[in-house]
Amino acid sequence: MAIEYEGSVEQVYQALRDEQYWLTRLADSGADDYSLDSMTVRGDGIYVKTTQTLRADRLPAVVAQFHRGDLSFVREERWTPIRDGHATATVNGSITGAPAMLSGTAVLASANSGGGSRMDFNATVQVDVPLVGGKIENFIGSQLVDLLIAEQRFTTVWITGNA
Repeated sequence: MAIEYEGSVEQVYQALRDEQYWLTRLADSGADDYSLDSMTVRGDGIYVKTTQTLRADRLPAVVAQFHRGDLSFVREERWTPIRDGHATATVNGSITGAPAMLSGTAVLASANSGGGSRMDFNATVQVDVPLVGGKIENFIGSQLVDLLIAEQRFTTVWITGNA
């Protein structure tokens, strides 16, 4: 997957370094409950861990029949500092109490078109549920695309309002 930002690599990275950015992004995410579990910003990069929860009554049927109760998604991102005009990240996610995992890498670099930037994201979703794991993986994959689009929109607005 790839998404483009109107902001430069430096502007997007600066947003990722800002605790208020994360708190506001989580509040805007549509989750019923959320938390910024930890955030560390140092010279060697950025580490962020978040939890987002959807109430059971909002879960799609294909998910609800295999996961009872609320669904909490824990996500960890580790970003390297910007070097040679780009930053990279590892992203890991899991659903508390479910045999589902996400792992991926992201590269944030200058876009070919003007002063913006582009994030290329490669992810693997694995759901260890016999017979229907593939259906759930496809559902999570489509939700991931929607999430990245929403986060791109949020980040663009954030950069515009906080530049």
